[in-house]
Amino acid sequence: MAKLSLISILSAVAILSLTGMAASRDLSDCENGKVTATTGNQIAVTARGCPDASAGPSGKVHAPIPAKAMIKQDEALPEADDLLPAVPSTGSVMRAKDFVVLIKRPENADGETLVLLHGSGGNETTLMSLAARIAPRSVLMGVRGRITQDGNKRWYRRLTPTSFDQGDIRHEAAAFADFLQDEVKAGSLDLDHTTFIGYSNGANLLAALTLLHPGLVERAVLLRPMSVLHKIPPTDLSPLRVLMVAGASDTTYVPFASALETMLRDHGARIAAHTIKADHGLGKQDVKIVSEWLARSNAVSLNQ
Repeated sequence: MAKLSLISILSAVAILSLTGMAASRDLSDCENGKVTATTGNQIAVTARGCPDASAGPSGKVHAPIPAKAMIKQDEALPEADDLLPAVPSTGSVMRAKDFVVLIKRPENADGETLVLLHGSGGNETTLMSLAARIAPRSVLMGVRGRITQDGNKRWYRRLTPTSFDQGDIRHEAAAFADFLQDEVKAGSLDLDHTTFIGYSNGANLLAALTLLHPGLVERAVLLRPMSVLHKIPPTDLSPLRVLMVAGASDTTYVPFASALETMLRDHGARIAAHTIKADHGLGKQDVKIVSEWLARSNAVSLNQ
């Protein structure tokens, strides 16, 4: 009888373990969904293929989530670049099918959109607070990179803190270019009134996108960036205006910023580059510099 009880217990544990694995698989599949926000303080969530007790057959979660719970004007902007291992990483890489998107639309929107690309360890919400301070009347579109490496959200696979999978950069840049074109076709994005803001890993993907798929991006803000492409195509970037902001104390990445600046200039881009008293984190000085540059950039666009 004791043996039968032990077998029963072990069987129950095995069933629970398998159930937990299935639940994890379901949750990872849910990351292939799309998140959109309505005007005001409510966010409606739409997730493709995500079983949820509160969701109807369409997969829509009908209970709204307060936007203020996700977008806090005074919250810190944590990133996990310095938490990732400084050794070559080849395992635990997952790629989502779709990009996850969060849209925040202010009630007095001015017709401009900021597309936000987070850094390593961030997600589609990470830059919302910063962007809301930079341009309070702009529509904010936060996008989550499709790569999860060693548990951290990223835009492409990295090998070490300063070396990256070249094929994966090109693959994800192409996927993001397709995503943007789909958004334009759907009427969700007007590239003539869009500025892209990328931070760290997101800034690097954004810089690569301008070189690999010219014409999509005309205004880009690169915060704490570095050059990641080894082979640069002969691209004309003369329509592109770029703001770069590096941190003087960002010892890992600031040595690489000037190479990116030179590369973009050599391809015709108009660059405004700043090195400020800061580390890899973002703060009030970044908000001030980006706000002022964006105001000048929008003024130039209106006069053209």
